[in-house]
Amino acid sequence: MASRMDPIMDLSLELRAKGAPHMLDRARVAAWLDAYVHAWKTCSPQAIGNLFSENATYFYDPFSEPLRGRVAIVASWLEQPDTPGTYDGHYEPIIIEGDRAVANGRSRYFEQDGTTLKAEWNNLFLLRFGDAGRCTEFREWYMKRPESQDGTH
Repeated sequence: MASRMDPIMDLSLELRAKGAPHMLDRARVAAWLDAYVHAWKTCSPQAIGNLFSENATYFYDPFSEPLRGRVAIVASWLEQPDTPGTYDGHYEPIIIEGDRAVANGRSRYFEQDGTTLKAEWNNLFLLRFGDAGRCTEFREWYMKRPESQDGTH
């Protein structure tokens, strides 16, 4: 199965060794999303870089210019990392078509105690993948969950 170092490449090599052509499917996208969360939590430049192709584009929102290239994406992720233990995320593929996928999930941020919810975001990712199983285009939309009138989320 996929290793922690590069689960995307491991899965791609495993399937090719079995004679399977590169096809985007739910398992591949789910593995990529799990690797995305792992990279976020570890802030490992290698884990982040393993997610994206050399010339990938990364759109943090629909209105800003994208980051261009793996090096720029990794640098951006490392600029202001979240405090370890104060966040988590879970994302699942909902649509797969050709080399594209749509994923939905949530990102949760906690107070320093690691358990008291501070904020929750609903995320939508539009993803395009290359032959090596790495993301070539990442587009993100996110909406913050409103607080209820009693101040809870």
